[in-house]
Amino acid sequence: MSFKILTINPGSTSTKIAVFEDEKEIWSTTLRHTAEELAPFSTVASQFGFRKNIILSELKKTGIDAHSFHAIVGRGGLVKPIESGIYEVNEALAHDLEYPVMGEHASNLGGLIARDIAKEIGNGTKAYIADPVVVDELEPIARLSGHPAIKRVSIFHALNQKVIARTYAKEIGKRYEDLNLIVAHMGGGISVGAHRLGRVVDVNNALDGEGPFSPERSGSLPTGALVEMCFSGKPKAEVKKMLKGEGGVVAYLGTNDLQLVEKKAESDAEYALILDAMCYQIAKEIGAMAAVLKGKVDAILLTGGIAYGKPVTNYISDMVRFIAPVKVYPGEDEMRALAMNGLMVLRGEAEAKTY
Repeated sequence: MSFKILTINPGSTSTKIAVFEDEKEIWSTTLRHTAEELAPFSTVASQFGFRKNIILSELKKTGIDAHSFHAIVGRGGLVKPIESGIYEVNEALAHDLEYPVMGEHASNLGGLIARDIAKEIGNGTKAYIADPVVVDELEPIARLSGHPAIKRVSIFHALNQKVIARTYAKEIGKRYEDLNLIVAHMGGGISVGAHRLGRVVDVNNALDGEGPFSPERSGSLPTGALVEMCFSGKPKAEVKKMLKGEGGVVAYLGTNDLQLVEKKAESDAEYALILDAMCYQIAKEIGAMAAVLKGKVDAILLTGGIAYGKPVTNYISDMVRFIAPVKVYPGEDEMRALAMNGLMVLRGEAEAKTY
């Protein structure tokens, strides 16, 4: 028996959807949402109806029967910290997706929309999320920040990091659980994880304040200067926006378009400096994760949309290849990762976990 799976991956200004028949992707699209379209919604959760309707409309327009799906797998959101795996969207999970305890993010909508569509289909169709951004496998020592009032938390691109790590392991004929890897996901946010024998034992909080700066996030900032800024009269919302959304490359250059930055960097010294600084910080973070793994690193994997840029991957590789071989996996394989998680459950090869 073959299985048909719908995958849903909401981003801040887009919603990716794809349809798989077993391992084969038979259709996919990215629905772009303008600032004007999203302006009426005061919260991410309030975008639910808008995003669900546009997904169903696109499926209908393409001639895909929503009632033909055996499972709907949505991108996981900022729920409570959980171990890696696939989870059925039950009442508790739906509640924490709608009223997130870790903060708002568009990915929270993935599981909610999946659950609603699955309910409409009926016939035993279930909704799942897989490897959400709050996958937490940190070692106890990695949770200490330097002050007991502030704990380090695990928020990173778990879905793509895990699938890329497993892809590499399969390519070399080994198990992910037998390797030590460093995976750098480079997109709108940047996360660098130390994968020790199948567990991400340390990783920077890529959402709002750790690690390298990215196209739109400030990353780690000098603490004293940040404290002064917070008490300078600036509104809290403005400072948070500076950390996530209006920080990093866009703060320096007025654009978060890395392709444009790479092109201008060829002839503009300021653009070249900012691009190099971002790469420099990514490489520094990789070096830190090499220390976490005590120098025993089988490979360094560079992935995400930014990994398409040769100037970026070349710069980072030049800095870190002394640690371990570097392999580049451009783009994100998240839609396939969602589908493969769902397929394993449908085939009985994996058991869905309970939130």
